[in-house]
Amino acid sequence: MGTDYNIFRAEVREWLAANLTDDLRDAAARATSVFTDMPHVLDWQRILHRRGWAAPLWPTEYGGPGWDEAQRRIFDAECVAAGAPSLSPMGLRMVAPCIMRFGSPEQKAHYLPRLLSGEDYWCQGYSEPQSGSDLASLSLRADCNSGHYVLNGSKIWTTHAHHATHMFALVRTERGDRPQAGITFLLLPMATPGISVRPIHALSGDHDFNQVFFDNARVPIAGRLGEEGAGWGVAKYLLEFERAAAYATGLRGSWMRLKASAVRDGLLCARGLVRRLSELAMEIEAIAALEAQLFARLAGGGNPGPMSSLLKVQGTECQQRLQELAVEIAGPYAAPDQFAARQPGSNVAALGPAEAMLATARYFNGRAASIYGGSNEIQRGIMAKLLLGV
Repeated sequence: MGTDYNIFRAEVREWLAANLTDDLRDAAARATSVFTDMPHVLDWQRILHRRGWAAPLWPTEYGGPGWDEAQRRIFDAECVAAGAPSLSPMGLRMVAPCIMRFGSPEQKAHYLPRLLSGEDYWCQGYSEPQSGSDLASLSLRADCNSGHYVLNGSKIWTTHAHHATHMFALVRTERGDRPQAGITFLLLPMATPGISVRPIHALSGDHDFNQVFFDNARVPIAGRLGEEGAGWGVAKYLLEFERAAAYATGLRGSWMRLKASAVRDGLLCARGLVRRLSELAMEIEAIAALEAQLFARLAGGGNPGPMSSLLKVQGTECQQRLQELAVEIAGPYAAPDQFAARQPGSNVAALGPAEAMLATARYFNGRAASIYGGSNEIQRGIMAKLLLGV
């Protein structure tokens, strides 16, 4: 007998009502980027892990729940409706699939259970001060010496490096005619001697980004994922999963909040908001249809492929249009700096409605969405080549 999705939805809804605390809802509501306050994220991941629901996309052999695509979409929708925090994508959604595909049995046995439980918290070491969209030009040097790689150089825009216990990083192990051929993929502890982290504070006031420095940091060769010099293939595989984020459910939630704000403030008939909201609603449903195709491919054992580039462009640019509209609706309340008021647990009173307090910070942070994971200009080039054949 097939799954009764109404019973499944009721089960998820009942469980969320019993386990999602007010503190977790508050932290999620105050988030201004894809990253919620880290301690609350880990608290929520541990709660989900106890229920077996921390990694909906993972195969059952590694601890996934064994859901079909409809169940995953129901779960995502119910989490958004309940106001649950989103989990960090770095570990569960990005490096984990790479470990499953390229990792040794020892690496899988060590890392995957710790990823699932939240015991290990990961950051991504890709971009460098002179290597952003042109990632193959990276220069962080990794010289082999006595069973270790000795790392010298730096990474930048490293989200949550100040919280992370581990990093997955691309390093330069050799130079040749093809820069991609000399890149190796490493898994390394952030507590390694010789690694230091310098904060980068965003225009919004948030501290998500960092620059990470490596000064003769020694990483065991056992931390290499895949073969030496073959890291570019691992990185491309990971980026497909990073770009193939589930956008539609979160976009629908943002759209509903925007509409509620416009109705509350009597603005629904002003400045063409009905038309603009209607256009965004149609765009979100088109993204949802694309996601359904992509995640059906994943459920069948495939990888996202170039469809992930299409989804990344549509999802991030729709998100940015929603954020722009939110600033317009917030009006004068978008102007004050309300960093203190929007911190979880803050006792500083907000100026204006809660959504208005968050609008400008979300707008500023959202500008990066069309850059990270490979800029949208790069994604359009990938689509032109692999989807259109031009």
